[in-house]
Amino acid sequence: MANGFSFHKVRAVITGASSGLGAEFARQLAPGAELLVLVARRAEALEEVRRGLPAGTAQVLCVVADLGTEAGRQGLLAELESRGLRPNLLINNAGLGDYGPVATAPVEKLQLMLEVNVTALTLLTRALLPKLERGSGILNVSSLASTLPMPELAVYAATKAYVTSFSEALELELAPRGILVSCVCPGPTPTNFSQTARRADGTDTNRDGQALLRIPPAQVVAEALAGLAAGRPCVYPGLGVKVAARLFRLMPRALLRRFLRRRVGQGSM
Repeated sequence: MANGFSFHKVRAVITGASSGLGAEFARQLAPGAELLVLVARRAEALEEVRRGLPAGTAQVLCVVADLGTEAGRQGLLAELESRGLRPNLLINNAGLGDYGPVATAPVEKLQLMLEVNVTALTLLTRALLPKLERGSGILNVSSLASTLPMPELAVYAATKAYVTSFSEALELELAPRGILVSCVCPGPTPTNFSQTARRADGTDTNRDGQALLRIPPAQVVAEALAGLAAGRPCVYPGLGVKVAARLFRLMPRALLRRFLRRRVGQGSM
C-alpha cells in the first residue's frame, strides 16, 4: 500500500483545464511533469494555458472535448489510446453549477451538470483504472458544498456530495493496489464558476459569509496536491473551510436545516 503520491515525472490528465483550478493544477504540476494532458471544450483557452506554463514541461497535449457528452468522453479516451499514453494521475476537475431554485432551473443546465459533475467523472475514472499502476493517483475536485443540502444550489451540492462519497469509497477499494485517491473540497474560490452558475436572467444566490471562506486558486491547488502526496483521502483547503466543514458535520441536522431555511428566506442577491 502506497503512503503518498510522488509528482516526479508525473503524467497527468487534467479535465476542465482551460481556466480556474484546472489551469492552476497545470501550472503547479508543469515544472516536474513528464506529460500534461489538458482537457476542456475551448481550444483557444487551452492553448493560452499551455503557452503560459513555466519552462521545463516535457510534453503538453491539449485535447478539445465536451465531457458533457458521450462523444466527448469517448473522444478523449480514443485520443489517449491512439497515442499510447498511460497517465499516472487523473485530476477530475471539470464541473459546473447553477444558482437558483430547482423549480425554475433550465432542464438542459441540470442535465449538463449531472453529465459533467457525476457521469463524466465516474466513467473517465472507470475507463482509466485499468491503465493505472501502483503509485498512481486520482484527485477529484469536490466542494465544501458537498457537506450541506444547499437551497438555490441544490443539484450542484448534491453532485459534489456524490463526488466526495465516491472518492472516499474508491480510496478504500484501491488502497490494496497502491493507487492513491483524494478529493479536495474548497469553499468559495475566485474562478469563473460564479459567472457560469449565474442564470441568463441574472438569478444569483445568497453569498453572505463567503468572504470568510474565500482563498485563492493557488492555495486550493497547493493544498490539494499536498494532500494527495500525503495520502489524505479528503482535503479542506484553508483554515475557514476546515472549521466550517467540521462544524457542518457535527451540527445536528435539524439545526442545520433551520439555519438554511432562515438563510434562503432572506432571498437571493
